[in-house]
Amino acid sequence: MSDKVCLRVTNLFKSYGSMPVLERVNLSVEAGTFCTIVGASGCGKSTFLRMLLSQERPTRGTILLDGEPLPDEPTPDRGIVFQRYSVFPHLTVTENLILADELDASPGLGRLFGAARRKRKEAVDNLLETIGLKAARDRYPAQLSGGMQQRLAIAQALSKKPKILLLDEPFGALDPGIRADMHTLILDLWQDRSMTIFMVTHDIQEAFKLGTRMLVFDKLRHDPHQPDAYGATITYDLPLESGSTRTPPSAEDLFPAHPVS
Repeated sequence: MSDKVCLRVTNLFKSYGSMPVLERVNLSVEAGTFCTIVGASGCGKSTFLRMLLSQERPTRGTILLDGEPLPDEPTPDRGIVFQRYSVFPHLTVTENLILADELDASPGLGRLFGAARRKRKEAVDNLLETIGLKAARDRYPAQLSGGMQQRLAIAQALSKKPKILLLDEPFGALDPGIRADMHTLILDLWQDRSMTIFMVTHDIQEAFKLGTRMLVFDKLRHDPHQPDAYGATITYDLPLESGSTRTPPSAEDLFPAHPVS
């Protein structure tokens, strides 16, 4: 892990109309950190991830990436993988991975030709080898298992070689055995590519197993008469050792009941 801060969040607030979602979020993350994010449903975990991607903007506060404000829209230096696979069903595995470069190269035509296409296809083959999908490169998404489709989604996110990889409950729909394989894959990719990762998960054991740092989002202030009166913030920021066999904390430890304030 580097000692360079790659992401700094200062006094972040996010609300939708009069309903606060996040409040007083402050965070500094070093390059190469694997941050796992846990919290109760509706506490703003995915909203925070979307702000890191620039799909949404903070209501107040700042997010700096390498010392600069985030762009107003997503850029290739930040890749994302969702729980639901965002692939094109009418394209093969290879075609799905070539598409982004084709659109960048020729927005009107949407195609690469000649040497440019051969070069991109070679890069895609190397990525598919890394991700374990080379044998399925000519298949369509409907011909892939759930685990293979998620590998394709991860390959899409990695195709532009992002500095930051954002994962929004990427393994929640997978069977336990496939999920374990995906854990190994994502840890190998993280170590090989020296990426900074932010992963939202509802599974505390998964967060504890994969992360080098676990962020817990919860509300510090509760009002039973106005449950949406306050936003969530980071209530625990726990350093972890990736691959640790220690027993993770319980949900009761991480999300204790708070008095009304």
